[in-house]
Amino acid sequence: MSNLTVLAPCKLNLFLYITGKRADGYHNLQTLFTLLDFGDEMSFTLTDRPGELNLKGAFNFPPEHNTIIKGLKLLQARADELHLPIKHGITIEVAKRIPQGGGLGGGSSDAAAALLCANHLWQLNLPLNELAAIGLKVGADVPIFIYGRPAFATGVGEKLTAIDLPERWYIVAAPEHCQVNTAKAFADPLLKRDSKERSLEELMKLPFENDFTLSVAKSHPEIGQLLALLVKYAPAHLSGSGACCFVAFDDETTAQSALQEIAAQHRGPLFLARSLNRSPVHATLLTL
Repeated sequence: MSNLTVLAPCKLNLFLYITGKRADGYHNLQTLFTLLDFGDEMSFTLTDRPGELNLKGAFNFPPEHNTIIKGLKLLQARADELHLPIKHGITIEVAKRIPQGGGLGGGSSDAAAALLCANHLWQLNLPLNELAAIGLKVGADVPIFIYGRPAFATGVGEKLTAIDLPERWYIVAAPEHCQVNTAKAFADPLLKRDSKERSLEELMKLPFENDFTLSVAKSHPEIGQLLALLVKYAPAHLSGSGACCFVAFDDETTAQSALQEIAAQHRGPLFLARSLNRSPVHATLLTL
């Protein structure tokens, strides 16, 4: 096989608690990830030039700063360490749909999809835990997409426990032209950093919350306004550090009705998606 097309899914943080700041400056988290059937379409085509990495897509920064290229270079280096030959280069075309800077993990998902697909096309056959270790060097959220399952995450988000979640429909929205800088969000003096550490069983019984919500809504009033709109339909939450917010529904019909009403009042990214218990990248690779 010389080409492959997959859907790199976005994620939501159904809850997110910050349980403390570590000595290395990072924060300990407890968060629940789910995957959605909405994402970036990525096409991979082998080239005849070993080592060549070509990236095509609407990105607003140089390719060498892209998570896809960073991940593939690390994969090439690991293959070299293991004396695994890579006989082809690769061209990646990305049709971006996931809002950038929205807390949906678009860059991490793209990097994970690239690692998974290149691992297959280059016939490296590295196991998922090896790919996850490579991905973690690119970003803390990359491993969740490598494993391709909803998961409870602790540590800085790298310690994952897979979990199956009931199917739900999510309306996801973001204010127009709004992005949240994750580093600045973590540095905000108003950020709550002392949530009590709890077991997953206990957290699943509590109303879901996100410790970023109050500080991010204050620094980005348009996010607070969006949450106020969404909460009319269901409990509204921030994903990650924002800017995307979401509400959940048990059935598609109710969600579609709410989507139409929200669309009439909202400018900016807006979509409806279904939750998944398996990444579409994995689903595609399993058919090959």
